[in-house]
Amino acid sequence: MISAVTAPGRAGAPCATGGSTISTGGSTITSPRVLAAGLLLAIGFCAAVGASAPAAHADATDDAFLAALRAKGINYPNPMAALIAGHEVCNELDLGKTPPQISSDVMNNTQLDGYHAGYFVGASIRAYCPKYAP
Repeated sequence: MISAVTAPGRAGAPCATGGSTISTGGSTITSPRVLAAGLLLAIGFCAAVGASAPAAHADATDDAFLAALRAKGINYPNPMAALIAGHEVCNELDLGKTPPQISSDVMNNTQLDGYHAGYFVGASIRAYCPKYAP
């Protein structure tokens, strides 16, 4: 389940649940499952008090994914948080959830509105698990 994204115009607390966080002009995403998949990495980035997270090594796919999020106003505290959450969408699909179910989870567990939650799920699918694209 993905939980901690905020949408434009909504306030969000990065790392409020101790996981990775993504926000859209004030929206935020954090995932308990992300914690299970990348606990040390996610907490390490969120726990960096006053320090910038080291630059993530992103490939062309990661760069395109991050650019797509930025284009829709979905901001994130560091690239790694966004990448982890994007891969989590694919993990949920692999477990049998549908894109609408994941979008609903994102919306219910974050401050993203339906449009931004759906966009995040779609961008994740296009970037990391196109076999699930409609």
